[in-house]
Amino acid sequence: MPSKSPLVRRRKARQLILQALYQWALARTDPTEICNEFHDRNNEKIDWEFFDEVFQGIPKTEDTLKGHLHPLLDRKPEALDPIEKCLLYLGAYELANRRDVPYRVVINECVQLARVFGATESYKYINGVLDKLAPALRTAEYQRHA
Repeated sequence: MPSKSPLVRRRKARQLILQALYQWALARTDPTEICNEFHDRNNEKIDWEFFDEVFQGIPKTEDTLKGHLHPLLDRKPEALDPIEKCLLYLGAYELANRRDVPYRVVINECVQLARVFGATESYKYINGVLDKLAPALRTAEYQRHA
């Protein structure tokens, strides 16, 4: 069987990151334990380097991510659906720390995950918040494509 393309591996990594973040958000288990658990029970070909960096980076930078996101929210963070909150953290982390990923890809991937795993039409909220965050965190890139 042919190996998955790098884009498919990255997409699968984001899906697992969302699942790992959801587990972390609900249980506040040590991210390293969760990371090890995901490695142990998933033998799929995914971008594990990306998974490890992003998933473990989000808890480490949670306060910074909150600072980026909270001014853009129309509700208190506690009122966010856990999946929405995890996707916003994922998108904000990638926008802030993964400049190798175009901002439009970050937004589109988070929107697609919201369509699959989020509440009905939550993808619109994810899109709106990340679309407002992108110019702040990727000013030059955003201006080139605006």
